[in-house]
Amino acid sequence: MEELTFQTLIAVFEEMFGKGLFWVMAAAAIIITFAYLYVLIRDRAVSWRKFLLAQLSMPVGAVAAVLFVQIMTDSAMRDIGGPIDVILLLAIAVAGAVGMAVLVYTVQSLIRGGKTAVDDTL
Repeated sequence: MEELTFQTLIAVFEEMFGKGLFWVMAAAAIIITFAYLYVLIRDRAVSWRKFLLAQLSMPVGAVAAVLFVQIMTDSAMRDIGGPIDVILLLAIAVAGAVGMAVLVYTVQSLIRGGKTAVDDTL
């Protein structure tokens, strides 16, 4: 592999997760992103109460993302070989944490509705 292209990344992820699971995850990420944008446009402001609860879910998302990737790749913490592996695991954890926060905020906003006066007091 002489150069890293978008098509190469797609092929690697399809090989790692399987074509079906990869495309389901990609579709879920797109749907959640559009739902998050819809909630932000609809509410015209961030609800700080929902934002706090979303932030509290971030450690769960980080751990879940790392465990999911380790299960899918048949690896464990003992297989970490060098600094690049640690950097990659940290990047996966950050992506999982941010993804969980966005998911929790979006689900809360869709279930509870728009911004209320109680949200302003926090």
